[in-house]
Amino acid sequence: MKVLYATSECWPFAKTGGLGDVAYALPKALKKEGVDIRVILPKYSNMPNYLKEKLNEVTIFNVKVGWRNQYCGLLEMELDGVKFYFIDNEYYFKREGEIAYLYGYDDDAERYTFFSNAVLKAISILDFYPHIIHLNDWHTGMIPLTLNEKYRNLPGYKDIKTIYTIHNLQYQGVFSNLVLGDVLDLPYKYLENGNVEYYGGVSFMKSGIVFSDKVSTVSPTYTNEIQTKFYGESLDGLLRHNSSKLIGILNGIDYDLNNPKTDKDIFVNFDINSIDKKVENKLKLQEILGLEVNSDIPLIGIVSRLVSQKGFDLISYIMPELMRENLQIVVLGTGEHQYQSMFNYYDSHFPKKVSARITFDSALAQQIYAASDIFLMPSLFEPCGIGQMLAMRYGTLPIVRETGGLKDTVKPYNKYTGEGNGFTFANYNAHEMLYCIQMAIGLYHDKDTWKELMFNAMKTDSSWKKSAQDYIKTYQDMLD
Repeated sequence: MKVLYATSECWPFAKTGGLGDVAYALPKALKKEGVDIRVILPKYSNMPNYLKEKLNEVTIFNVKVGWRNQYCGLLEMELDGVKFYFIDNEYYFKREGEIAYLYGYDDDAERYTFFSNAVLKAISILDFYPHIIHLNDWHTGMIPLTLNEKYRNLPGYKDIKTIYTIHNLQYQGVFSNLVLGDVLDLPYKYLENGNVEYYGGVSFMKSGIVFSDKVSTVSPTYTNEIQTKFYGESLDGLLRHNSSKLIGILNGIDYDLNNPKTDKDIFVNFDINSIDKKVENKLKLQEILGLEVNSDIPLIGIVSRLVSQKGFDLISYIMPELMRENLQIVVLGTGEHQYQSMFNYYDSHFPKKVSARITFDSALAQQIYAASDIFLMPSLFEPCGIGQMLAMRYGTLPIVRETGGLKDTVKPYNKYTGEGNGFTFANYNAHEMLYCIQMAIGLYHDKDTWKELMFNAMKTDSSWKKSAQDYIKTYQDMLD
């Protein structure tokens, strides 16, 4: 089975969020299962130099973007057994400044139309005609329509199937309807019949949903949620109409990169058979961050973008009450000013209880996963979530709201059976969350029960193996 995996980002080349992690780990897992999968993404100028040095030029060709005829370089390299292709054009992907963002520019519609058109043209240039093109988020949403409109009659393209994965429905790629002719060079009938129209504009994500053969999301619960008005981001009606081609496949985490037994970023390595060593990570982190060094004080970790989606309104509301509890909080992340300021305030007023690191630091993130007793993730919505799975991998018990992938991965503690790998609350309510936190920190002092829950968390299978097998079955079903 041949699969071309088209993505706007992929770790370690370029990453802004969970899509970057998935685009690296899933193809690697599929390759291990025998799939001939290749990944294609833009060559951004801020790719690390050590990776740029390993790139090999394949060829150069021109790509049409509306009336424009643009240069395109095609490069390749192999990493962890997977072949990666890179679409190169400095006009579109060399964005400079103090921070060179991947997205958020005025010409994003043109940039990712160029990328999408280059992907389709590269198929024939590489002589790699996949059975399936696996697409991700709005940046690749126009590929199925363009494939149908311009490539179906060409040799090798006739039987290609497409699957479109929604990683976060909130980001839809909506642009002026002028891009349909000027940039996409597609007939206006697609705007008039509603297939790509979104409140007068053009939605790349809507196009991906309508014209793909299959649409997946990154957890079964999120698949159901986005068909409701609350979670549907104004596309719930469209998703219900296309429910027959919707499927939810849970993301995993890379067990090679995230292994407490071998992780070079944490202070003391441990595994499920040496779980007592975990506390040494906590004591060291407390010391480094200036918190009270005390193994008996439960440490709550938060590693997140500091945005409203992640439930920080709830945390902000109960912080005065949390400060009256015997606990510590360490926060790592950047985001909206109000949340950054809130955590900085509590850091300065309660330096022995709260440590706020308003930055991104991958090594510190691993140290927090390894050192914390509890990982707090009270999201308003969460398509899948990676943090709770990483926490469990390191024996840290998650407290999550029952939404999306959080509901699918965290099983609440049952005091009658001893089952569970964390704690959950149902409603988006600050005091319901506070009650859950208080229950967890109360249970923390029951060392035998807590240790059993740590074992349960570390035994939870969050690897990519099952997810890869689910994708392979989906691919096969599409081809039958």
